[in-house]
Amino acid sequence: MLRRHLPAAMRGWIFDRCSLTSRLQQACFALDGESRFSVRVLSQSRERPLPSERLLLGMRQSDYALVRQVQLQCGDQVWVFARTVVPLRSLRGRAKRLANLGSRPLGAMLFADKSVRRGRMQVARLLPGDTVFNHAIGRMQNVPAEVWGRRSLFHYAGQPLLVNEIFLPGVGRCLPRCGVKSSQAA
Repeated sequence: MLRRHLPAAMRGWIFDRCSLTSRLQQACFALDGESRFSVRVLSQSRERPLPSERLLLGMRQSDYALVRQVQLQCGDQVWVFARTVVPLRSLRGRAKRLANLGSRPLGAMLFADKSVRRGRMQVARLLPGDTVFNHAIGRMQNVPAEVWGRRSLFHYAGQPLLVNEIFLPGVGRCLPRCGVKSSQAA
C-alpha cells in the first residue's frame, strides 16, 4: 500500500540493498566526472533514541545511544540525511570504531566487512512535524511536502546499530541524469 505512493524516481534508491554510499559516489561522479561526494557531520552525541528506534534496538527507555546525524552531499547539494543510532552497550570491541568515524562514510565501513548482517528494511513517508523530517530538512529554503526514507538494523562486530536514511528531493532528480540504474527489488 505504501509502495504505490512512492514516487517512481525514488524507488531505485529506496529499495536498493547495496551500499548507498557507493551509489551516491557513482552518481556524483557521473554528473561531471569529478568525485565531489562528501559526508557533513551535523551532530554526534550521547542521547536517548526516539521511541521507535529504542523498540527496534531492544533498548529500555532509560538507555542511551550514540546518535550521529550527517548529510551525504554531492558538491553543495544535500542528497541524503542519515541518522545512525548505536546503543552505548554496542560500542565495545571492534564496534568502538563506530564512535570515531568523523566525516568518513559509515556505509563504506559496513559494506566492506563481509560479517555485517543487515535486517529487514523499513520504508516510511515522512511529513512536516515528524522529528526525523525536521532534522532531515534542516534549514532548507524550499521545504518539501514529504520526504521518503528507509531504515535498517545492522549487526556490526556482533553489535546492533540502526541506520535511518532520508532521501531529499535532489537525489530523486539525479537518478535519470546520473546513469544510476534503478533497482526494482523490494
